[in-house]
Order: sequence, then C-alpha cells, then structure tokens
Amino acid sequence: MATVIVNGGVGIITALMKATGQTEPVQIGWGTGAGTSAKTDTALFSEVATDLVATTGTRTAGTSSRVTGVNTNDTYRVTGTRTAVTNSGTVTNAGLFDNNTIGSGTLFLKTDFAGIGLNGANGDSIAFTLDTKFAN
Repeated sequence: MATVIVNGGVGIITALMKATGQTEPVQIGWGTGAGTSAKTDTALFSEVATDLVATTGTRTAGTSSRVTGVNTNDTYRVTGTRTAVTNSGTVTNAGLFDNNTIGSGTLFLKTDFAGIGLNGANGDSIAFTLDTKFAN
C-alpha cells in the first residue's frame, strides 16, 4: 500500500502557498557565514542587512510565481534582486522567510553556495531565483 501526493495535489500546494492565511514566504535574506544547509535550520548563517555588516534591518521582498518543472505548477518560485550598499563582503547563503525583519519570521527555504564577493560602493547585487520543487 502506498500514499502519495499526486501531481494535481502538488498544484494545489503551490496554489495555497500564494493564497491568503499563512504569510507567503517571499522575503529574501542573505548571510555571510559558513555552513551546509540542513532541514533543521531555522536561520541563515550570519544573516546581515544590505550593508553586509548589520545584523538588524530588513530583507528584500521577492516576487512569487508557480512554474512548471516536471509536472504542471509543481514549482514555487521567488525571484528578487538584493543590492549591497556601503561595505564589502562575501555572501555564502540565502533564504526565504515569511517576515521582512532580520532576526524574525519563519525560514521556509535555505541554500548555501560558493561565496559571492560584493562591493557595496559599486552597488553590486545578486539576482536570486529560489525554486521549491514538488516533483520527483
């Protein structure tokens, strides 16, 4: 006997993520700390503001959509660009939250990657496309 979320059910999940009720996780944060993302994480590694130093401030609001990967509407996508200001630093991880204030809200998705060096004086930025795929 097997229990599965069928392809149509995945479409329902992505639709509900964009509906009212639970706050939709579209706030993009970034961090400068080292580590490997894990299911039990509740925060980014050393989350910082756009000045790449402050540990308080706001995240960047992204734009969400439903896209087709393997099956119709099986992917929840958030895109947005976060721009560094003032200082320089290396961003090593990013995530989606349901709140725009650093240090609060619930982490929904987290990714770590090879560091991207940014110079705030030059207005360097990272254009994020964060996909949550519900396909096998």
